[in-house]
Amino acid sequence: MSAPFSISLAELSWSTPHGRPLISDLTLGFGPERTGLVGRNGVGKTTLLKLIAGELAPTSGAVTVAGRLGVLRQTLQVDACESVADLFGASEALAQLARAEDGLATAEDLAAADWTLEARLEAALAGVGLAARPETPLAALSGGQRTRAALAALVFDAPDVLILDEPTNNLDADGRAAVADLLAAWRGAAIVVSHDRALLEAMDAIVELTSLGARRYGGGWSLYREQKALDLAAARAEMADAEKRLDVLARQAQASVEKKARKDAGGRRKAARGDAPKILLGAIKDRSEDTGGLQARLAERRRDEAQAQAAAARERIEVLQPMMVSLPSSGLSAGREVLTLDRVTAGYGEGAPVLRHVSLEIHGPERIAVAGPNGTGKSTLLAVVTGALEPWSGEVRRPVPMALLDQRAELMDPAASIRDNFLRLNPRSNENACRAALARFRFRAGAALQVAGSLSGGELLRAGLACVLGVEPPALLILDEPTNHLDIASIEAVETGLRAYDGALLVVSHDEAFLAAIGVTRRVVLSG
Repeated sequence: MSAPFSISLAELSWSTPHGRPLISDLTLGFGPERTGLVGRNGVGKTTLLKLIAGELAPTSGAVTVAGRLGVLRQTLQVDACESVADLFGASEALAQLARAEDGLATAEDLAAADWTLEARLEAALAGVGLAARPETPLAALSGGQRTRAALAALVFDAPDVLILDEPTNNLDADGRAAVADLLAAWRGAAIVVSHDRALLEAMDAIVELTSLGARRYGGGWSLYREQKALDLAAARAEMADAEKRLDVLARQAQASVEKKARKDAGGRRKAARGDAPKILLGAIKDRSEDTGGLQARLAERRRDEAQAQAAAARERIEVLQPMMVSLPSSGLSAGREVLTLDRVTAGYGEGAPVLRHVSLEIHGPERIAVAGPNGTGKSTLLAVVTGALEPWSGEVRRPVPMALLDQRAELMDPAASIRDNFLRLNPRSNENACRAALARFRFRAGAALQVAGSLSGGELLRAGLACVLGVEPPALLILDEPTNHLDIASIEAVETGLRAYDGALLVVSHDEAFLAAIGVTRRVVLSG
């Protein structure tokens, strides 16, 4: 690294084009370490990375960067003409070497030639587990392979800091391991937005972004979770203390009112007897009113303080506590046939099958993970299972209701609200059942009226899951990379819900922590 790296955010604020504040008065620093940036979907993690990278201008405040940034975006835009070499910015340098090898190089070419370039490019690609030539078109690579190539190009450029936005999305197990190895060996700084708990475990620090601001936790994921649990316990104790104070103050206020009423009644009886001078009675009355007013103002101030303490603690609890999900029963019995594939062959292009003689049986509430490297036919298998793709040969039996939720939640109408999507997908539901089901996934009150097309990727998938599970969950739930765009709080909430779900699961996922958490009992491994 050429110089010590640092990023300083001073009273940073940013609002959407429609004026909705997303980041407010954020003061935060990043030093020369690997930092995991976490937080719920929609809280502004990707926006913060764009502010740091200079892709967005803050509404107010300042971003100060010392060092050179290298940015990996969540989605890599691919031009049909671009190659892997273009990603590295090495196309012209490689062309110079080719001219030199062909004996066509000019003196300028020879002087500028980097004779180690090809070997260094090959080593960079191998470092992320990608066997691709520099001339390979990017369009010929899968999404996961393009992510690996972009990571290799990023490290090859040797910036002071890596800024990575969900680097393991769309990667298979080998790709995830390559990213983890790359970060473990990285000696510069890194800021990583990720929901990959295994990757976050290796971070030097975790910064959590919430609606209350940002907080830094030293260490990796496990230490962060331990500290969060302590924070949640402290917030609950603080709220209990505030509620106890409010109760005590309410009883004291009532006792004070009753005492004053008795005293005033005594004064009125004394005045009625006429045995005290009027001037004395007036002084007693004034003193009583002054004392009563002072006590009332003091009680009101104490009540306001306790209410503010309770509100602040309640807000902290809402931010800190995990989302809990409970689901109705699917009614699936243990021995019931759920799905049968018998020697299925299928594909998209004539003479080029993706699946060959695949057989699969699911009975009762089995939980099955479909595994295999990218490109081996996992999505094709799901298409056959759901009937979106007819097999060329073999038999498919689907004797029970099923539902598919893909990572883009395509079942959701982007122009309709979450509520309207739910009622469309669950036509036998009523308003109360709809609102209760959506509330399980944190779409309460006005949040349920958000238009689906305005949601972040994670919010959309969470809404899609709420709509699919509805009030009558299907006997078979099929999930295609369900954690790719969810924040960790939502992933853990989904895990909680799926553990309570009594139907069968067929899941395509490279997230081993997720598969372990939902209790996968069997794996189907596709080899292509």
